[in-house]
Formats: sequence, structure tokens, C-alpha cells
Amino acid sequence: MSGHASEIREHMEVVGSDGGHVGTVDKVEGDQIKLTKKDDPDGSGQHHHYLAIGMVASVEGDRVKLNVDARQARDLATATGGSPASSGMGGMSAS
Repeated sequence: MSGHASEIREHMEVVGSDGGHVGTVDKVEGDQIKLTKKDDPDGSGQHHHYLAIGMVASVEGDRVKLNVDARQARDLATATGGSPASSGMGGMSAS
């Protein structure tokens, strides 16, 4: 799991297991992938969202492929660097 963290670079595309676009890597923070604001799953473009490194299935070329489909990944993304919320995108307030 954490072995993928060293392979993940800024500006890589993050895709679900179905190949659907989830976001673009801003950077890796601890055991989380921080996505750029432009890929904010709530559509506002105002928040960074985070995905757990444990969701990474592989890193190939300029692409991070997750072990869940794109829709599920967007639903699991959190608006803070904390643990994923159990329902949806977590708190939508800016932190």
C-alpha cells in the first residue's frame, strides 16, 4: 500500500478501476493523496479533497489507478486530510 506513495508525483491523473477520471494529484501528504482544487468532487473548485493511499491499485506512467471505480472514489474523497467520512465527501466546509 504505502509502497505506491513514493511513485506518486504532482500532476498525475487519478483514475478509478473503471478508467474514469477522479482527479489530479496536488501532492502526497502522509498516507493521503491530496487532489487539486479544480477536481473538487462537490463541483465548487474551492476545496482540496483527499484519498487514502490504500485505495491505489497501481501507478503506471502518469496515471494513478485506484482499486475502486471513479464514482465510488469521488464519494469516498474527504474535504480534509482526516479519515474518510462514512457517507460521501465528508464535511463540505473549508478547513
